[in-house]
Amino acid sequence: MTTLTEALLDGAGADELARAQLPDAYTAAHLRVEDAGMFDGVLDQHDKDVRKSLRVGPVPMPELAPDEVLVGVMASSVNYNTVWSAMFEPIPTFRFLSRFARQGGWAGRHDQPYQVVGSDGAGVIVRVGDGVRRWRVGDHVVLSPAYVDDQEAATHADGMLGEEQLAWGFETNFGGLAHYAVVRASQLLPKPRHLTWEEAACNPLCAGTAYRMLVSDRGARIKQGDVVLIWGALGGLGGYAVQFVKNGGGIPVGVVSSAAKAEALRRLGCDVVIDREEAGIDAGTGEDPDRVIAAGKRLGALIRSETGRDPDVVFEHVGRATFGMSVFVVRRGGTVVTCGSSTGYQHTFDNRYLWMKLKRIVGSHVANLQEQVECNRLIASGRIMPMMSALYPLAEIGEAARLVQVNRHLGKVGVLCLAPEPGLGVTDPALRAAIGAERLNPLRSEPSGPGALPTA
Repeated sequence: MTTLTEALLDGAGADELARAQLPDAYTAAHLRVEDAGMFDGVLDQHDKDVRKSLRVGPVPMPELAPDEVLVGVMASSVNYNTVWSAMFEPIPTFRFLSRFARQGGWAGRHDQPYQVVGSDGAGVIVRVGDGVRRWRVGDHVVLSPAYVDDQEAATHADGMLGEEQLAWGFETNFGGLAHYAVVRASQLLPKPRHLTWEEAACNPLCAGTAYRMLVSDRGARIKQGDVVLIWGALGGLGGYAVQFVKNGGGIPVGVVSSAAKAEALRRLGCDVVIDREEAGIDAGTGEDPDRVIAAGKRLGALIRSETGRDPDVVFEHVGRATFGMSVFVVRRGGTVVTCGSSTGYQHTFDNRYLWMKLKRIVGSHVANLQEQVECNRLIASGRIMPMMSALYPLAEIGEAARLVQVNRHLGKVGVLCLAPEPGLGVTDPALRAAIGAERLNPLRSEPSGPGALPTA
């Protein structure tokens, strides 16, 4: 009998996929609970080398709940939550699995001595639970990381407000950096037909997060003509933020950390590009109030010289090192929208500039399903481009995650899972040709490090 993996690689149709033999185990990037203490006593974050903790090998195939589907993952990507997981920071994610399992029932499957990580994916549905209605075996899909409980009342107002909302592949098991992934049907979106598997896999988490932060009525809700300051504008989040601002008629002001990144950001089409080291706007740790205000004044002057006014919105995810400046530079009545704190969670800012100038701080996390649908529609129509700059095979996930850990990457780092080579999965070549390969891959580069693949 044909195995399921063989059928997928042969491009089998829905009937053949449904008949194919499901494997008892599958290859996955995973962590082991016995390794959770391997970095105890290591103070420097970069010395917590994720290549030591990330393993690639077989794990058991889980049983499907009625509301779940099994996806043959053709490609995935690295997000910073996988780096946190592999460093066991701020706490080992096995604690998340244990807490989730206490719900009982199907949640108990997640509490294992291993965790399959990864919060992005693109692939083919190969099995559906009895309760799944809108999706079929053979459908090409991308996977949202928002793992929500549709029986919570708050979920029906906004999926991100439910107490049991979790980040798939970070706070749950059976994530996307694997040959197969288990997801709820509410995580599924149709794959953009003009994209390859690896291009499509890079979008859901970062693009969806940036969309909610900037475009959704639950975020900053940018308008035409808005000036938007974007920290880390050539990272996974920032690259999508630049595009959403441009697509919505705004003026993106991107901040990056080197001349090389500044040049790449100009190629992406960012209106105003600031190299923070060249401009002297480094506020250090963000703890010295005088230094923060001085750096903020320099930054504000630069933005006004280029745009004529202070920014209407600041796109924040850096955290401690930049947050005080963000509150200072945003215009009177403006909005700082934040989704993370990569340089530290404890923020210091001068509250006078917040309350006396009627500014707002908005917290944002991932995106609900409707926001993901709207975001995916923009990608599928060719208005928002993938941010993949490098590609690795699953066997080299350690090197791929290390690239992200030490910030030697641009945009997103893709990972081939079941797909045997780059460039597969396109089902609308006409749209792809109309957009053009160069526009579709504005950050594409040669292999970035040990084990990297050339992109198609």
